[in-house]
Amino acid sequence: MELRHLRYFLAVADALNFTKAARQLRIAQPALSRRVQDLEDEIGVDLLKRSPRGVTLTAEGKLFLEKTRQLLKMADESVEQVRALARGQFGSLHIGYAPSPTVEILPPALAAYQRAFPHVNVLLHDASRREIVDGLQDGTLQLAVLPEVVNMEAEGIEFEPLRSYPYYVALSPSHPLTRLKAIPLEKIANEPLVGFARHDYPDYYPFVERIFRPLGVTPKIAVECDSGSSLITAVETGRGVSLAMSVFKVVTGKRLVLRPVAGSKDEIPVGIARAKNGDLTPAGEKFCEFLRKFSKRTPPA
Repeated sequence: MELRHLRYFLAVADALNFTKAARQLRIAQPALSRRVQDLEDEIGVDLLKRSPRGVTLTAEGKLFLEKTRQLLKMADESVEQVRALARGQFGSLHIGYAPSPTVEILPPALAAYQRAFPHVNVLLHDASRREIVDGLQDGTLQLAVLPEVVNMEAEGIEFEPLRSYPYYVALSPSHPLTRLKAIPLEKIANEPLVGFARHDYPDYYPFVERIFRPLGVTPKIAVECDSGSSLITAVETGRGVSLAMSVFKVVTGKRLVLRPVAGSKDEIPVGIARAKNGDLTPAGEKFCEFLRKFSKRTPPA
């Protein structure tokens, strides 16, 4: 049984006339009659009663007409959805992200993307660096937006930088160092540091060690946190200071004070991560275009 035979039957059932149906379908009337007869023979029942005045539906034909409409509607919707998927206008998109570092890029890009492609279901996954890499590797995440971290290429992840931020020192508002406009690295080295947990953020420790290497000192990580929100709370309550990207001030508001590191020109890139051998859908490719577009916009002061 072919879909075109069902469409032939539907045309005849709607017109109740082979000649009119043949004209609508732009095929010869004898050929249409044979195709409908072939369909009846395949099913094993009469769907139509034929007479010189036209045709009428049998009881079986009425039931089959109802089911045929449903089937053809599903077939047409399936074709349209597949085409929309190929155009990047349909489907689901799983994206991993680091909330604080991406706050100036991801929200406006996502809002514009959803307006443009309302039938794409975007699911955001707030996850640790380790969870994001694992998700990209096993395909549960199609892409991610986060700061660049070490060893990503060795793990089969490619990174596309979008915007870079200098790193600052985050302090509680009552900390004595807030009186300085810029804080020397030597003073930071004497402070207990609040950082991220080694298991979830294995790149954090190499990053901190690289920052303090010119001083020949090993920084003391006093508190390990499993998320940005817990890090903010730890610093706010005076348990230590933290090295954070300058964009962190957008998230912390007045809860913390951020000061630049004196003499430092280092910056941390934020961008798109994706599996090198992954199969990014057209919807994912279009989302990357929106991320690139909004990363170039000047953030509000």
